[in-house]
Amino acid sequence: MPDTGIKEEVNGAEGKADKPLWRNREFIFGKLLRWLTKGGLAVMDFGLISGSNFLLGVLLARWMSPDEYGAYALSFSLFILVSFLYQALLLEPLSVFSGSTYRDNIRGYLKATVWIHWGISFVVCAVLGLVVVGARLFGHSPVFPVALSGMIIATPFILIHGLGRRGFYLKISPGPAAFGSSFYFVLVTAGVFFIYHKGWLSAFTAFLVMGFASLVSGLVMLYQLNAALDPATGQPSFRETWGKHWEYGRWALGACVVGWVPNYVYVPVVSSFSGLAAAGELRALMNLAAPVLQTYAALSMLFLPLASRIQDQGGKEAAEKLMKRLAALFVAGSLAYWAVLLPLRGHVFQLLYNGKYIEASYLVPFFALETTIWSASLGPAILLRAMEAPRALFVANLAASVVAIVFGIPATKYFGLVGVVWSMIVANSLYVVVAFILHGRKVATLKVPTAPVADPLLAD
Repeated sequence: MPDTGIKEEVNGAEGKADKPLWRNREFIFGKLLRWLTKGGLAVMDFGLISGSNFLLGVLLARWMSPDEYGAYALSFSLFILVSFLYQALLLEPLSVFSGSTYRDNIRGYLKATVWIHWGISFVVCAVLGLVVVGARLFGHSPVFPVALSGMIIATPFILIHGLGRRGFYLKISPGPAAFGSSFYFVLVTAGVFFIYHKGWLSAFTAFLVMGFASLVSGLVMLYQLNAALDPATGQPSFRETWGKHWEYGRWALGACVVGWVPNYVYVPVVSSFSGLAAAGELRALMNLAAPVLQTYAALSMLFLPLASRIQDQGGKEAAEKLMKRLAALFVAGSLAYWAVLLPLRGHVFQLLYNGKYIEASYLVPFFALETTIWSASLGPAILLRAMEAPRALFVANLAASVVAIVFGIPATKYFGLVGVVWSMIVANSLYVVVAFILHGRKVATLKVPTAPVADPLLAD
């Protein structure tokens, strides 16, 4: 581990001696405790959001007919695509530029990004509105257009809630975000029980509950952000901010589109070949991986500003070390999660879905394998984003998407859900390999730091 160059005087048995700060046990313990606390709060924040959405999905699977739940699953898969686009054009550039270009004017920068939010929301809702019209005119299911209409109404509020949460992570401060997310959890949980007991439960009203909960918790976080941020030194123009976001996000946008394909294209494909009930069955399987995916989304958001600083200040060695540690951390977490869940999968299906979809439980080990393989990619993916190299992630996701389309669609048609899970395993395996190769090439271009830097996970 390199010397930080920071010394402190300590009294030893033989008197005073210079000692590197990074060797001081109290210093190391304090830094580790600090990061464990922040990591725990980030996981708690995402746990509240993903836990409420997971609970909502489970309750809908229990209380809805397979066709109605399939319509919800299909609409939600499109919402995932929208959220990917939003992350590429707004949230991801926000995390990167807040640590570099606008680090001294975060309040002004956030004000400018609010206008980007409403612009993206308008375009997305207009396009999805056309999809609703097309589904009503040419579709075979009357429930899907209604479900998608609810998603359209809720989308702007859910997205701005995500923008508010991301604002706290710019200074690696997930505590207030977790506080705001607690309101979301309470409102979604109470709201779904309320509409169920009133007899109003449908995919449409479920999305309305999500939108209302996002609006209320978003207002709570807006109040917290207003009190926490330093005064603005100015407000970047919309043209300037959008120009930077588009320059960065155009490749990230492509990466998100092709990244959606290997994991979520199967929901509309399955519904096309086998009906909405089969889409609901696939969603019931995917729900089991949601805790891992959402936890990792929280940790990725926490580590991205850190990785941006480390690769900028520490160069090749620090970036490579951080990547390996993150990859190992994510793989180990996935293995631990599935080691607990796999022996209990039959009981879990019975508990969560009241006996529904249990005939698909034999596929859970394949989802475990796919999730664990994908987890390894998060190490290089975080560093590539921090190095402002979304083009590399686009290439990696494009390779996986080609597999999903060329191999996955025919496999789904002829083998059903078995074809889906094996396609996901093959596609994500290729994604991991390409991501590591491209990370290695990119990190080789980093400059060697002119002075030693602290260990990445112990640095301020």
